[in-house]
Amino acid sequence: MDDFSIKPGFPNMYGLLGGAANAIAPGKRMLSAMTPTIIEREGKLLMVVGTPGGSTIITSVFQTILNVLAHGMSMSEAVAAPRFHHQWYPEDIQHEPGAFSDAVIEALRAKGHPLRERSAYGRVDAILVTKDGRLEGAGDPRGDDWAAGF
Repeated sequence: MDDFSIKPGFPNMYGLLGGAANAIAPGKRMLSAMTPTIIEREGKLLMVVGTPGGSTIITSVFQTILNVLAHGMSMSEAVAAPRFHHQWYPEDIQHEPGAFSDAVIEALRAKGHPLRERSAYGRVDAILVTKDGRLEGAGDPRGDDWAAGF
């Protein structure tokens, strides 16, 4: 029920502000951040990514995808990499330990961004089709997840 706005304009237990459109009412479905993602390249499967995590789902999935596509990480490296999250309200940038260098933290604070270190979040599970056609599965070390194949 917390995915509904219990009281529009007030944050839920995760700090998300709800609106009247997401108010509890008979026959309605709640807003959800579920983001099971399938990515193709040239019509062929490239990767699948998903995670639990409420408001952090979208940023966890997006950062994992960027880690592979833009930063050249393996799927295991991408899933295990430290994450950060911003959801408009509250205005702070939440980050896991090691997500930012000291220089980045200093630069963000100099620009007026409030930062809040938080414990690990999300448990991304993902599969990448490697260049040679093999599958690389990755389970998030933040939880009890693991990947196996045969």
